[in-house]
Amino acid sequence: MNLQDLKYLLAIAEHRHFSRAAEACNITQPTLSNQIRKLEQSLGVTLLERTSKRVTLTPVGIQILTHARAALHQTEEIESIAQGARDPLVGPLRLGVIPTLAPYLMPLILRPLRTKYPKLTLELWEDKTPALVEGLRNRQLDAALLATPADAPETTEIELFREPLLSALPPDHHLARSISLEENALADDLLVLAEGHCLASQALETCGARSIPGPIPRNAMHAGTLETLVHLVAAGYGVTLIPALAAESLGRLGIVIIPLIHKPFRTIRLASRPGFPRPQALRALEKVIREAVHFGNQGRQSGSTKSAAPPAKTPARSKRVPATSRPRA
Repeated sequence: MNLQDLKYLLAIAEHRHFSRAAEACNITQPTLSNQIRKLEQSLGVTLLERTSKRVTLTPVGIQILTHARAALHQTEEIESIAQGARDPLVGPLRLGVIPTLAPYLMPLILRPLRTKYPKLTLELWEDKTPALVEGLRNRQLDAALLATPADAPETTEIELFREPLLSALPPDHHLARSISLEENALADDLLVLAEGHCLASQALETCGARSIPGPIPRNAMHAGTLETLVHLVAAGYGVTLIPALAAESLGRLGIVIIPLIHKPFRTIRLASRPGFPRPQALRALEKVIREAVHFGNQGRQSGSTKSAAPPAKTPARSKRVPATSRPRA
């Protein structure tokens, strides 16, 4: 038994199919089958139940898989510690980002990060907050950019910046010519993302709305992306809230963007594992993000049916969470 055999077992457990698992491991299917048989012979137990359509783990296979996954994680940790000792700013940084942030923040930071730290590479994973927190917990991710607290003892967080939330309305909406809006004025027409997106609950809370009201039946539309949601707004199905970083991009979709009177915001955080062995890489990412993102006063964005201007930006000082929650350098 060796670590490579455990990787093969893990691949089969993830793909539930020999051909797809072999492709993921960059080997042929016969090679993968032979290695798994050798592993079973070495352990003296049957790990897999094979049929013509799929592969499942036996009860003992499930137990062994848990230990195999832990062993591989420990191996990765050893390699990461060694790499960090040689040069913490060299190699991949596995970063998770929520979908309402990734398309708008990443273009701002990827080039500066590559320029300042050319040997540090980001491996991006875009997903909802629970999946990213689980990725941190099981060490599939090194860090994650979130808009809500992780609420997990296995993570530590740094507050990076506070991103304003802006209203987005169809051009013919009766409030579309306003200079600014009260948040609760949007409640009756509010559309939000599908369940599981943190921006949905933030929008509902901000506007004092408990559900998706109006002529559209509750749960009749499940927008999985912010862009889809804004297309619904542009078509006149309702109004919504969008984060300020998305205003320039989404404003081109035929909506009117208006600031809110009480200036609501969401807090973007960098979450990681307390024992992550390359804190210098996290600090490098933190520095690039702080230099790339800052917000000033948000003026009325657009009254046009075609586009909206980007949000005004002036230097602003970001607030940090207490130093006790920061990873140690």
